[in-house]
Amino acid sequence: MSDGAAAAAYPGLATKTVVAGVIDGHNVWRADLDAKLTTLEGLVGPQGLGAGAVAVGTSTSLLHVPHDADDEQWGNDSTPGAARRKLDPRLREWLAFANQKVGEVATLARGLASGRDAVADELRASSDAVASRVTAEGVRVPEVRERLASLTAGDFTRGAYAERAAAQQAALGLPLLPTTTIGSFPQTPEIRRARAQHARGALPEAEYTSAMQAEIRRVVELQEQIGLDVLVHGEPERNDMVQYFAELLDGFATTANGWVQSYGSRCVRPPILWGDVVRSAPMTVDWSSYTASLTSKPVKGMLTGPVTILAWSFVRDDQPLGDSANQVGLALRDELADLEAAGIGIIQVDEPALRELLPLRAADQPAYLDWSVGSFRLATSGVRTETQVHTHLCYSEFGEVIGAIDALDADVTSVEAARSRMEIVPELEAVGFARGIGPGVYDIHSPRVPSVEEATELLELAVKSIDPHVVWANPDCGLKTRRYAETVPSLENLVSATKAVRATL
Repeated sequence: MSDGAAAAAYPGLATKTVVAGVIDGHNVWRADLDAKLTTLEGLVGPQGLGAGAVAVGTSTSLLHVPHDADDEQWGNDSTPGAARRKLDPRLREWLAFANQKVGEVATLARGLASGRDAVADELRASSDAVASRVTAEGVRVPEVRERLASLTAGDFTRGAYAERAAAQQAALGLPLLPTTTIGSFPQTPEIRRARAQHARGALPEAEYTSAMQAEIRRVVELQEQIGLDVLVHGEPERNDMVQYFAELLDGFATTANGWVQSYGSRCVRPPILWGDVVRSAPMTVDWSSYTASLTSKPVKGMLTGPVTILAWSFVRDDQPLGDSANQVGLALRDELADLEAAGIGIIQVDEPALRELLPLRAADQPAYLDWSVGSFRLATSGVRTETQVHTHLCYSEFGEVIGAIDALDADVTSVEAARSRMEIVPELEAVGFARGIGPGVYDIHSPRVPSVEEATELLELAVKSIDPHVVWANPDCGLKTRRYAETVPSLENLVSATKAVRATL
């Protein structure tokens, strides 16, 4: 409820205690305590519930936010790597993690019970912090705003798919049912150790680069031995598919100790989007270019899409989410252009969170799908006709967003399909999906190695309903969490199954 009049409209509340969840439990921004106290005063006022009937609380459990902002390291540090762990001191007064949110609840409860004078200092400090965000350098970057304002419909569209497909096949020369992976390869303890040492400043940049290149070389040689058609660099340098890019984009901050639970026992440190997004330098080009220098086969560049970057970050609350998505889209658009200029002819922009952010209210879904699809198309529509754009979507109810998946207009879309035994195939048929599709033929979330026969059966199911000329053979998802002992035979069986199905077409 937002005011006393609304509260009074429900007489059944007269004998209840209403917990007013005025402190946001989902995001990390410091609350405007003056505004929140005004809301609470409206609830208990003359037309409201009465002072004893309202308790102050958070909007949700505090499971979704980090524990304590005081645990972070604040200040600038010129040491490479170490600087990534220190947050801009300006953010300190803007942020409220779980401990700080409990303090905000206590302040509001005291102000509601004892009057504004009792919390005057806290209200003033809160108002000053909120005001400082508005005018801080980097929160609004004129060049970014001007670029967004100058976008036209042409910036969100590519040419006809038939023309693109013909140009891409001429440029890439791919076989029927091309084989590839989703991007990441197993991250060994040695790779994780090298990355951690580099982040601490204990491993010099040259030695770190050498270690990553050695792993990339090994992964490329392995893929060639297995017989994959489109290769990836394996992403050894990436700590997380979102955090990696947040560390390289202006407008984001990353924490040292801001852990939250993702799923099961997996925890992540979501980046904090606090300002306008600027890509000050290429983020992936050197790694992809080095990979391409090791092989004559096509190499796929790997990026995380704007929707997923926002979904798995704490986002700014002072502008529409669609505006932030387009800012990330522009940064990625520049990255795609640089990858293309470096000779990378296939670029994958992952959007596993597309379904995840879909609003529960049906009335809110069209607006979300409009900006989410638009930000992806903004990121990917600047490339040449012969550059092949891929995307990847993880486990979800694809049928609920199948129209949006089609509207992304990617040249190739890889999706989960092994666990559901190609359940998505009839859904793709229903919307007339006619572009490249890579239905996953083995479940990477299980350590079990699928047999050649299993993969063959799933591929056969796919090509019975979909034109074989647009079908790709790939795993369900990235291989980062798997071990090489299961990854190598699984990929070998995938390639064997693909060859068997090719022979029947």
